[in-house]
Amino acid sequence: MTTRRTGEPQDAAPPPQDPTEDPVVPPEQRAGVGDLTDISGVDNFIEEGAPLEPSDLDDVDAPAVPDDDGAILAASQQALAERTADLQRLQAEYLNYKRRVERDRELVRENATFAALAPIVDVLDTIDRAREHGELDAGFAAVAEQLERVVASAGLVKFGEPGDAFDPNLHEALSHMGEDPDVEVTTSKVIAKAGYRIGDRVVRAAQVVVVDPAGS
Repeated sequence: MTTRRTGEPQDAAPPPQDPTEDPVVPPEQRAGVGDLTDISGVDNFIEEGAPLEPSDLDDVDAPAVPDDDGAILAASQQALAERTADLQRLQAEYLNYKRRVERDRELVRENATFAALAPIVDVLDTIDRAREHGELDAGFAAVAEQLERVVASAGLVKFGEPGDAFDPNLHEALSHMGEDPDVEVTTSKVIAKAGYRIGDRVVRAAQVVVVDPAGS
């Protein structure tokens, strides 16, 4: 312990520090806490956290405000176009379905008519052979004529006459009689059995005897 002698002047106390002045940090403490003179982060603080001045807003573009009426109108028009396309597609599908049903119905009707009239062809052949042998009795003739009218109204058409040009789609050649100078193409000379068709569908081909033109 150091003793102070009587009469020696005491160490002068350090003058009071002005509170407005920055505190003096010794170099050894300054090295421990970092260089307080580095204020590079102040600019970032000012740029990121400081309040904006009115002049800073001049360069900022205002967000576009959607036009509610225009957006609703565009959406409505798009929805209308989609619904119109759906209706047109449904109408086309319905028309195709309707045509298909009508075509199938017609085919079913033709098949049913064919199945019902095909066996009657043999009955009509019998009537034809009876006529070839002479006049029919009054009662039998009336029945035969009525039957022929009924099947004709149902769509059964009779075809095949002597002198018809031979058509392999309509005629069945039973035999060949040679040449005939009176014909220019192969011709049905004799009709053994008449042919019948319903529309374009042949129920039975006409059975014929044919002749060829001379020099063929």
